[in-house]
Amino acid sequence: MWTNGVIKIDKTSVTFSVKHFEEPSEFGIDEGRISKLELRAKGKIVANYDRGWDIEPTDAAVEKALQYVLATYN
Repeated sequence: MWTNGVIKIDKTSVTFSVKHFEEPSEFGIDEGRISKLELRAKGKIVANYDRGWDIEPTDAAVEKALQYVLATYN
């Protein structure tokens, strides 16, 4: 299932698109339920996971958004 949304962290809006499943997988983030994830800030991809990290988060706001998505969907 794909889920999209926006997370406001301080003054930064981070949009997310996440593909998650009912059961954990070896391909998921930390072997969890998320197999694909894209985070964007100011229109740019700031984190991307597609069965492995292509772009890892590099700032605090994006890391907080990632932690929210992991807690909610993983």
